[in-house]
Amino acid sequence: MLGATAFVSAQEVTQAAADNANDPNAPEITFEQEVHDFGTLEFEGNGQYDFKFTNTGKSPLIISSARGSCGCTVPDWPKEPIRKGESASIHVTYDTKRVGPFTKTVTINSNAKSATKVITIKGTVMSKEETESMTPFNRNDKSGMPLENTSKN
Repeated sequence: MLGATAFVSAQEVTQAAADNANDPNAPEITFEQEVHDFGTLEFEGNGQYDFKFTNTGKSPLIISSARGSCGCTVPDWPKEPIRKGESASIHVTYDTKRVGPFTKTVTINSNAKSATKVITIKGTVMSKEETESMTPFNRNDKSGMPLENTSKN
């Protein structure tokens, strides 16, 4: 019985997505960027990024789910409807204790014309040893740029 219920629910979601794809008044999720490249991150560094988006459609946008491609990628999304013309963001956190290059995705399901949208994060996490051996810099500049190497060689 549970399998039949899941099948009916999947059919309803698929039908709703098809209906929205043809609805000129349906919401639409438009991201400022769909891929974020962290570059090189320190071990246990800041692996967080906010994907900003706007509802460019004509009715309220409702995000029903956002799923990371693995347990190392955790999304947090707005649970309230996003009205026409409003902006919000999906906060994505990557576990920077996983060393090496990565490319991970977050799959977003909503009532938008494009019912499923995929955003991507990528980069490389340095090892703990690489992070610990980095040369310290004097950061007195207001911009945070290194002014001088302060290591004693």
